[in-house]
Amino acid sequence: MYKLLALDMDGTLLTDEQTISDENAEWIRRAMDAGVTVCFSTGRGFQGALPFAEQLGLETPLITVNGSEIWSKPHVLYRRTLMNAGELRRLHELALHHVEPWYWGYAVEGIFNKEKWIEPANDYENLHWLKFGYHTENDAIRAEIRREIESWGSMEITNSSPWNLELNPLGVNKASAVRELCGVLGIAMDEAVAIGDSLNDIAAIRECGLGIAMGNAQDEVKEAADAVTLSNNEHGVAHAIREFVLKGATVR
Repeated sequence: MYKLLALDMDGTLLTDEQTISDENAEWIRRAMDAGVTVCFSTGRGFQGALPFAEQLGLETPLITVNGSEIWSKPHVLYRRTLMNAGELRRLHELALHHVEPWYWGYAVEGIFNKEKWIEPANDYENLHWLKFGYHTENDAIRAEIRREIESWGSMEITNSSPWNLELNPLGVNKASAVRELCGVLGIAMDEAVAIGDSLNDIAAIRECGLGIAMGNAQDEVKEAADAVTLSNNEHGVAHAIREFVLKGATVR
């Protein structure tokens, strides 16, 4: 039986209207009743994930900011991995060089973006950085930015939509966080399940005992998965729990 369910949020648990369907909530409860630890595994920061954890009554671990933070339970931090301020400076300067992309940076102190950047704008060292991202629907610019960052060899490069790039320190991703969490919980990776839709989910989908892609997932994620469920607007998480995670389990 599977013992841990690492659940992405945007494009997975949440509908396009940013809600949790009653069906998804019901089957998450059933999974927990069957002894499965359900944890969010999201690119969101803690503050963005917390209201939904509270809505579901989850007192379980959280993986936030693509694995840069692991929480033992809400408000109890287990580990945080920071991005080097010099790397953050390079990422920001690259965004300014290309002009067109929208960009954002996650820090412990808050979320900053193109419209609301830090003051003064070059004071990177006084914040504790977790993640940086770019958004552009210009494929050529996005590919050029990716090639430049790949040449540095120091960043984990993923996305949470086909039009963005998300950067974490090298080696920090949802898979590394799930692996660490399994160690804390005394669970083997082949007893863990990951469900997601984007490239920031793909490492965990590949490494867990069961990897499930959403029906709305990017093609590369579907190819990496063991199974594909329904879309995020069709209660795909509920379907995945019912048909794959709890198949053969006794559900109270």
